[in-house]
Amino acid sequence: MLNLGVEYAWLDVLCLRQRGGPREDLRVEEWKLDVPTIGAIYQDADVVCYLSGLGLPLRLKEGDLESDRSWFRHAWSLQEIGYSRMIAGDTPDGPLHAKPIDNAGNYEDEILTKFHRQLESMDSEFSQFKLYGTLSAMQDRISTYPIDKVAGLAYSLGTHSIPAYYESQSPEDVWTALINEMDVLNRGILFFTYPEPGTGFKKWRPSWEQVMTKSLPKGINGSPGLPYVKRDDDGHDWCEGLCIKRGFVRGLAVGGEEGIDRCGELVVKDRDGMTHAFHITASHQYPIPEDTYTLLRSYAFEPPQYWVVGRQLPRKRFEKVSVFTMTGIDEIKRLMELDLSVVSRSILA
Repeated sequence: MLNLGVEYAWLDVLCLRQRGGPREDLRVEEWKLDVPTIGAIYQDADVVCYLSGLGLPLRLKEGDLESDRSWFRHAWSLQEIGYSRMIAGDTPDGPLHAKPIDNAGNYEDEILTKFHRQLESMDSEFSQFKLYGTLSAMQDRISTYPIDKVAGLAYSLGTHSIPAYYESQSPEDVWTALINEMDVLNRGILFFTYPEPGTGFKKWRPSWEQVMTKSLPKGINGSPGLPYVKRDDDGHDWCEGLCIKRGFVRGLAVGGEEGIDRCGELVVKDRDGMTHAFHITASHQYPIPEDTYTLLRSYAFEPPQYWVVGRQLPRKRFEKVSVFTMTGIDEIKRLMELDLSVVSRSILA
């Protein structure tokens, strides 16, 4: 650290009152604000990571990366990655200088291979435009208290404000509070790309249990022309986008092998009553029963075009069933030429 010209170091553990100490009542109040906002210090800072202990040279031994003490496994360390970071404790014979033995990125020892892959994953995890990468990274991490895994996501997921930390809340309650403050783009990504209806408080987005226990979509970054999911003053989540009131979905009622896309068809009628069928793809295995649905689509004119399959409920409410994509440019153009989509605002169940 001295070689880097550092005068001061931030040790967040020393800045928090710990459980069981004096003034427990004050600790509870301080944690409401201090615990969830500590992540702010890392956002624009040059972060130095000591992975083997403060001031110690970087070394790896069997079991280090699987240990509960591993930096890569802590829930709170996900927010410490930052935009700029340095791995400290490096030595000429250390693991950072090891060379891969093939083009696949494998190293002489399995532990070195895993270590370098974890380092590479940090760049893909830390971005508010890589929502699922961040959530997937949290799946394998551990925390002293279950709600810490949710609270530790606040800065990585681009929230407008940080929900207070209440120890008595359940992880699902904290997740709901986080979703309510989440950037409207990320909310749109959850709505248009997560393949299942939510099993928690809302159908339009996954529950915390789903996020932590199920495989998440891959390769979805940035804004692929997705409408935003906003929240009004009355607490209603809503989405305004292009809607086809009636479309028959077939060929996706049975799940398949994980990682293999399924092909189906969207069948619609034009204004003259003529039937048209379009190829659609489900990059997931959640069954979509053959039926007539209301469909919301992304604004994208080029593939992939994202669609939400659902039911229209009373009072302009929309209940999500699943999602699919349209990946053929000719299919997209052919459907657009029918001019069946109308702009519609739906309150999301």
